[in-house]
Amino acid sequence: MVVPYKHEPFTDFTVEENRQQMLEALKKVEADLGKEYPLVIGGERITTDDKIVSVNPANREEVIGYVSKANKELAEKAMQTADKTFETWRKSDPKFRADILFRAAAIVRRRKHEFTAHLVKEGGKPWKEADADTAEAIDFMEYYGRQMLELKDGVKINSRPIEFNQYNYIPLGVGVVISPWNFLFAIMAGTTVAAMVTGNTVLLKPASATPVIAYKLMEVLEEAGLPAGVINFIPGPGSEVGDYLVDHPRTRFVSFTGSRDVGIRIFERAAKVQDGQKWLKRTIIEMGGKDTIVVDKEADLELAAQSIVQSAFGFSGQKCSACSRAVIHQDVYDEVKDRVASLTKELSAGDPYDNSHFMGPVIDQGAYDKILDYIEIGKKEGELLVGGTGDDSKGWFVNPTVFADLKPDARIMQEEIFGPVVGLTKAKDFDEAIEIANNTDYGLTGAVITNNREHQEQARQDFHVGNLYFNRGCTAAIVGYQPFGGFNMSGTDSKAGGPDYLIHHMQGKTTSEMF
Repeated sequence: MVVPYKHEPFTDFTVEENRQQMLEALKKVEADLGKEYPLVIGGERITTDDKIVSVNPANREEVIGYVSKANKELAEKAMQTADKTFETWRKSDPKFRADILFRAAAIVRRRKHEFTAHLVKEGGKPWKEADADTAEAIDFMEYYGRQMLELKDGVKINSRPIEFNQYNYIPLGVGVVISPWNFLFAIMAGTTVAAMVTGNTVLLKPASATPVIAYKLMEVLEEAGLPAGVINFIPGPGSEVGDYLVDHPRTRFVSFTGSRDVGIRIFERAAKVQDGQKWLKRTIIEMGGKDTIVVDKEADLELAAQSIVQSAFGFSGQKCSACSRAVIHQDVYDEVKDRVASLTKELSAGDPYDNSHFMGPVIDQGAYDKILDYIEIGKKEGELLVGGTGDDSKGWFVNPTVFADLKPDARIMQEEIFGPVVGLTKAKDFDEAIEIANNTDYGLTGAVITNNREHQEQARQDFHVGNLYFNRGCTAAIVGYQPFGGFNMSGTDSKAGGPDYLIHHMQGKTTSEMF
């Protein structure tokens, strides 16, 4: 029997000892700023002249690191290495693979503040958000290791006196993992190790905004005993390296987390059967959301306002699960609207280094410009209650922004902004609130604040999202507790941190022996 895993606890930074340890970790990370990082292909460190420059989004003059950039030739070298390594790795003992993850999790746990400090610097995350990111990375390694031990002997099926039947899972082949910048450690680590622990080999192409943390994961996995060639670190531009590997006939599956536009593009490209390709590529894609908190008239209105603000502005709204819409019953609309506005005015955006701000920066200039453009659209579509401004003189900071009195079909109520912007609209009754909540192309997360049990059960049936929460915010899913993934244009319905996630990386094989 595999011992179930209890998730990694979050750090309380109001405890002075924890705060001091975090400050020391930040100083340690600062001592490493500006270093160069190579590619890793088959265990070999390869340095290229062309570099990705990773900068601190709170201070663009501060360079986190210079990371060697892969090209098509190096991507092909990595593919050949992964393809060859797969022939031995696929036969490795699943317990051996799981043990690598358990040791890697222990290494990260011992150096938890150091990794958290790195996320503050490279990702622009406030301490609390960065600590949760590190904890989730540990959770993924622990959880997927245990899940592999559960799956290693297959699933029991029926046999007869004349035969013995077995149903086992076997790995797929070479997987291309394309990870995002927002959960730069957790999702990057989770998608990578899920592919590895199931017996596949991996080509890891992290987001170009945050590649240094991915290199640090490589170091941890190597220290934990991962053989060379199983995971190959090849950061590079999506238009060159990403497209080449998605199209490659030896690619067996693609695991992607990111924007809707890129996800659709990968899905389309992966569907094309290339010359020499003898399988249909599998895709594991998580794209985004336009997530709604519904507030019923029979609700704790203070809880509702707090849930909206925390879910909308945590990590500057740069979560696919972030609340970007609130649909509020008309009888309590004005009260909730006013409380959301007052709570938002108490928040500040600034450099997360000193931990005095609720919000840090947005990730880069492109994100900053896009969010400010949506704010201008919002000014034409509704009433600007709070915020609406930004400052990109040193880093990329956007103040938390609330729009009210929006129509459900307004652009800022339909399109994913991926920034600290939330829109409020009213509904005449609960039926209409659920109808509005479902009126986007997405179906990732949602929340309902209500004390009406009938309405809660109605939402359970009719609110079409992959993760639905009652009387809490719509962010902060925990590995193994709230398996995460959505419907419709939010992705391919895979549930990260859930009991069937690893199966997406494997295929079932039946063997039958006659007596």
